[in-house]
Amino acid sequence: MGRLADDPPRRSSGRLRGRRRRCHRSPGPHRRHGRHWRPHRVRPTILVVDDEPHLRQLLTFQLEATGFDVVQAADGREGVQLAIERRPDLVLLDVMMPEMDGYEVLRRLRASFATKHVPVIMLTARTDVRDKVSGLEVGANDYVTKPWEHRELMLRIRNVLEWSRQQRSASPLTGLPGNLSINDEIRGRLDRGVPFALLQIDVDYFKSFNDHYGYARGDEAIQRVAQILVESAQSHGGADTFVGHIGGDDFVIVTGPAQAEPLAAEIVRRFDEEVPLLYDEEDRARGSIEVRNRQHQMDRFPLMSLTIALVRTDRMPVSHLAQLTDIAQELKAHGKGIVGSVVVSERRRADEVPAGERRVA
Repeated sequence: MGRLADDPPRRSSGRLRGRRRRCHRSPGPHRRHGRHWRPHRVRPTILVVDDEPHLRQLLTFQLEATGFDVVQAADGREGVQLAIERRPDLVLLDVMMPEMDGYEVLRRLRASFATKHVPVIMLTARTDVRDKVSGLEVGANDYVTKPWEHRELMLRIRNVLEWSRQQRSASPLTGLPGNLSINDEIRGRLDRGVPFALLQIDVDYFKSFNDHYGYARGDEAIQRVAQILVESAQSHGGADTFVGHIGGDDFVIVTGPAQAEPLAAEIVRRFDEEVPLLYDEEDRARGSIEVRNRQHQMDRFPLMSLTIALVRTDRMPVSHLAQLTDIAQELKAHGKGIVGSVVVSERRRADEVPAGERRVA
């Protein structure tokens, strides 16, 4: 997890020194820290394509007053050209225009690599359902009839932009929400002030598996891990549990504080049972694989394991994302040398911890 530009800087050195940590172990070793997720702070740009000047000006006024940047095109050809050149976040496209109508503009946008995924809302005075269906079939994301109601149009624009943002963020390999959605989920819970737990999850020794068996089997391994996380979240996490894929072998789960430890334990149990089956029988029996390094020598690596950093905001008050990420990163650093899949969590206050639990793994 990365520090946000709008969060105050923090010193992380020594943050956890002297604190009690709780580590739950299972066989197998740990390797490295996770990949960062980053925020998304951009003023969206909307391209308005309409042959009627007064409607373009009205839309521009409404959009700029709502917080958008606006680019105008007076006809379909100019609209296609500006869309390719400017790469707007969304296109408001009139259907009925001379020479090149909105349907043809949309076909050309969807045919171009530069604009294939730019969301489009079509505007038209036509109310026939067949016209709407035609636009949606060509690739429109939404359809608004003229005259539009200002609040409805702005809401539809924001909904389509949010959908598009989440689509861009989602992992193409696992289909799980990506960095932007992860940021939004954590920020939202911090803003609401409701206690939650963060599980930051790394697959240790994935790179050696990927180098040894190839990308296809590496992708299969990541997909299996994602399946384990989602199914474990469904069975042990509660309805409000969120599962995200930062990228590569790094994942995030946000859940309720009471569900965090049982959920982490279930994830480790399933991972240690199922993931070794992805190895060839000989490697699995040996408990390791051999990978040739850059010096053309053979290095031996253990089977994949998990490191889970678990932070509960009811035990460790957190005010912003940078603070949360610092704690999670240091917990993972503490688990670096622990053999096997491990869950590393913040201790409760000393007066709340039963005497039998007061130990550092």
